[in-house]
Amino acid sequence: MVRSDHPLATTAKSLNPPAVAQSAFFTGNYVAAAVRPPKLTPTPPRYSLPSKRENPQAKNTEDAMTPMQNRGHSKRAVASLSRTISICIAAAALIGTTALPRAADAGEIPTFAVDASWPKPLPNNWILGQVGGITVDWQGHIWVIHRPRSLTDDEKGASLTPPRSKCCLSAPPVLEIDADGNLLRSWGGPGEGYEWVGREHGIEVDERGFVWVGGNAENDNAILKFTLDGKFVMQIGKIAPSKGSNDTTQLGKPAETAIDKAADEIYVADGYGNRRVIVFDATSGAYKRHWGAYGHPPDDSKQPPYDPKAPVSQQFANPVHCVKIANDGLVYVCDRINDRIQVFRKDGTFVKEWFFEKNTLGNGAVWDIAIWPDPKQTYLLSADGENNEIRVLKREDGTVVGSFGRNGRNAGQFHWIHAMAVDAQGNVYTAEVDTGKRIQKFKLTSDALR
Repeated sequence: MVRSDHPLATTAKSLNPPAVAQSAFFTGNYVAAAVRPPKLTPTPPRYSLPSKRENPQAKNTEDAMTPMQNRGHSKRAVASLSRTISICIAAAALIGTTALPRAADAGEIPTFAVDASWPKPLPNNWILGQVGGITVDWQGHIWVIHRPRSLTDDEKGASLTPPRSKCCLSAPPVLEIDADGNLLRSWGGPGEGYEWVGREHGIEVDERGFVWVGGNAENDNAILKFTLDGKFVMQIGKIAPSKGSNDTTQLGKPAETAIDKAADEIYVADGYGNRRVIVFDATSGAYKRHWGAYGHPPDDSKQPPYDPKAPVSQQFANPVHCVKIANDGLVYVCDRINDRIQVFRKDGTFVKEWFFEKNTLGNGAVWDIAIWPDPKQTYLLSADGENNEIRVLKREDGTVVGSFGRNGRNAGQFHWIHAMAVDAQGNVYTAEVDTGKRIQKFKLTSDALR
């Protein structure tokens, strides 16, 4: 049985990014290499001593010099040699200055370094399972939803009867962590008045102080709304069989949500079962609108396996894995298996699409998006869980201008990077599923927030 979190992959369409930066990987960190200026080869200043052939009597003349004359000649020779050496040193310094890579200029693309000390160890002998979602709230706090049921017996040995080992116990599904890595709050799981999801997936926190969570198990066809301290508020959809991509009352294993604060609407990437974006009133839960790929009505007909050589699909594939809303009203949607980002207006009008790593076969190359927090929202960060990297894109045209990360277990590397978020200071937070089961922080190292 294929896991619902297995993203099918392809390799991105060759975009032709401008040659303004190169990427290099050093312990998992992206480094923007400055463009090297043309190599200068200045001609060293010429100097020569008189040739003996030019004056056959030179030897005799020197032999005949008085001590005083000889001392004056030596001083002049030393002074000339000193001037020559000074000129050579200056030329060498010039060569070194122009040939070495310069530091990144202010306002260049975002670059990052992993903070291997983040987060701090969890209390109470707790451990994380697969991390199904991560977001940053208006306070700069990081919210995580993980999957306690994904822990293996050796990981949760202390919870078994009798205990198998000293460590560990599962942390509650929902965690609030500050930027320094301290746990602030935790809750979640089955409770009175609602039915908890079967496999935790996606979390969003709005500025009104509500937490939205979802799931992608077989009947996880709803999203749940809670207060910051975990009090149940509302449910949209039901933990029950899906009714398809054009039903307005039920969801289909939703992957992620996004809040439009001004309109008081919640957008749902819906998802692992359905093939659409659907919008509800965030207060009442009333249905507003929905659309599929290219703004067309979604179609649940069986689709062929992804083929990078085939004509592009006119429908979203499963999962429709992310939705993000920019300040200018553009809506960005992750069509994970089809290796593309589609861009819409809020009414569902299609604007454009971009492909990435279009030849990747597997779980897909577009898993999540984060919008850069500078005033113009200049960049998008795009997480790729099959190739295990984060790409930096120009938001205006999708051009790839940088990347960081690679497949691996070390700090700064990824195994199935599943979701990510960015705070107002440009720090990036990532979440991994499958056997990754961790969160990481990457600190901004360039001046990219002007």
